[in-house]
Parts: sequence; structure tokens; C-alpha cells
Amino acid sequence: MDLGVFIPIGNNGWLISTTSPQYKPSFDLNLEVCQLAEKYGFEFALSMIKFRGFGGDSEFWDYNLESFTLISAIAARTEKIKLFASTAVLTLPPAVVARMAVTIDSIAPGRFGINIVSGWAPGEYAQMGLWPGDEYFGYRYEYSTEYVKVMQELWATGSCTMDGKFFQMDDCMCKPTPSHKIELVCAGQSERGMEFCADYGDYQFVLGTGVNTPTAYAPANEQLLRASAKSGRDIGSYVLFMVITGETDEEAMAKWRLYNKGADASALSWMAVQADADESAGEGSTAKTIALPEGAINFNMGTIVGSYATVARLLDEAGSVPGTKGLMLTFDDFVKGMKVFGKKVQPLMTTRNVTKR
Repeated sequence: MDLGVFIPIGNNGWLISTTSPQYKPSFDLNLEVCQLAEKYGFEFALSMIKFRGFGGDSEFWDYNLESFTLISAIAARTEKIKLFASTAVLTLPPAVVARMAVTIDSIAPGRFGINIVSGWAPGEYAQMGLWPGDEYFGYRYEYSTEYVKVMQELWATGSCTMDGKFFQMDDCMCKPTPSHKIELVCAGQSERGMEFCADYGDYQFVLGTGVNTPTAYAPANEQLLRASAKSGRDIGSYVLFMVITGETDEEAMAKWRLYNKGADASALSWMAVQADADESAGEGSTAKTIALPEGAINFNMGTIVGSYATVARLLDEAGSVPGTKGLMLTFDDFVKGMKVFGKKVQPLMTTRNVTKR
């Protein structure tokens, strides 16, 4: 089973709280996290892209780095780990992103991939004059499909001609072509989002759900498996979990209770307003899922809380769900969390062959 880390490109990581660890993003922080992941044998690291935070007392995600430039620098300072940058398709032309990808592939051959972000928060794009209007919710995957087709044709042949609904390419050139396949990942949780990934992606990020309920995400995997069977492509899930550890279960749970006491109501309210903008979103969509009131300080991602042995056991259970190819982890305190995980949790996991690392 693969392991990855969702690196802290935005301030305070993935806890919308005033009592969780508070920190700003930096190159040094993210490089250290990726180098620790590489040291402990993680297979990949992924950087999101976010253009506007949620505000509130914690100024949640008001401080963010840019994904491609960050990953490019990290690529030059790592040796083995695969690195995914994220493109928000409304912000950068696909031909430009294709060339950026080839450039990073030349820095880290075979170690670079792209996360396709269709967009769910209008406020991020409206501030820059890039929001097409709420009708975009209805055609965003059609738009993303053309976007990906442009990139994949450029990577395969070095040129692209397309007379599409959204993109018109006239013998557009992109040379050299990449040395290895540029793998794509997607994160849409809706049925349509997973169909898009099954048709054009390589990995689907799936949200774990609940606290210490490691297999509760199984229905999402089943939906992805159905979409993959329909497309005839082998698309596996990378499942997102937050890890909060302690010497004992009670020590870890005390941290989780403390973080919940500091829930940043203003920031959570902004997130809910953005999520509600898509009136067509189904209950399983990304926007609806992460904005649910219960446990929303962690975007309602699956959260594993406990002692080192408890966390190891629950993550092994999480990896047992059919269709799962790996887990992508976040931590309350990334540097400390990575070190504790590498030294004290991972060696206890039966799904990780740490003897070769």
C-alpha cells in the first residue's frame, strides 16, 4: 500500500481551529516535510492550490504558496518521492501547464504528476475576475475534459490542434515531450467527478470519513470501481486521512478535543457559504461533504486518533478496502507528526514493508 503526504502549503494545515498548531507556510517547512516523507519511504507528496482563505480568527488559509513553483523547487532537493502539483483549470491555460510539467519532469524524471482542480469555491476565482458564473458548476467537468485532452496530446505528440468548445489550439507546440508519463489525479467526490477521473485520470483522491472509522469510505470506493469498470481503465483510490497521535489513546483524544474547542466559527461559515453556491451539488460532492457541520474543523476528512499502535492498526484496516491503492495523510503538527509516524507508527503497520526502507 502506498503512503503519501498532503503537504502544508496553506497556513495551519487542515485544522480550522484556533487551538490547533498555528503556523505559516514556507518553502523550508514543505521541503522538510517532503524530505522526511522520502526518508521514511513514502511514495508521494501532493500540493494543493488555494487562492483565497476562509478568514476568521485563525486566518485559515489566508497564507498560501503557489503549487507548481513550490514543487519545482522541492523536486530539485529530493531524489525518489513522486511529487504532485495542482492546477486550478480556470487560472492557467492547459498548454502553459503542459510545458510547466515537462520542465519539472526534466528536474525529476518520472517523479512528477498533476492534480486537476475543477473548482468548487467561487470566491477564490471571482476576486481575480476569473469566475465564469455559477453556470460553470454545470459544465466544469466538460471544461476539464478539454483541458486534459490538450495537455495529454501535447505530451504524447509535441503538438495539439483542437477546435473545442472551450479551447482552440492551432498547431500548438510543446517540445520536448516528457521523459515519462505525467500521471493525473482528481479529487471530485461526486459521481460525475469520479467518472471524469475514470476516463482521464490515474488516481482518485477519496475522503475518508468519521473519527476512527477507517473503512467508512468504502461506498466511495465502490462508486469509483463502477466508474472504472465502465471506462475500462484501472483507477485506484488514494484515501485522505488526518493522523493525530499520542503515547496513549487518551493523550491523542485530548488533543482532538482541544482542537474542536477552538473551532473557528467565522472561517467555517465562509466555507459553508462557498459550498452552498453550487445548488446542483449532490450530497456526495466535495463541497457538500467538507462543509458538513459535524467535525468540520477537519473538512470532515477521516481522522485517525490514538496511540501509535492504535493508529497503525486503523490505517492497516483503512488500506484493506477493495480499490484502495494508498493513503494520503495530513497531520496536526506536520514535522513532529511525520517524525513520530516514521519512527513509531509505520514500523507497526502490516501493510508497509519498512525493512527495505
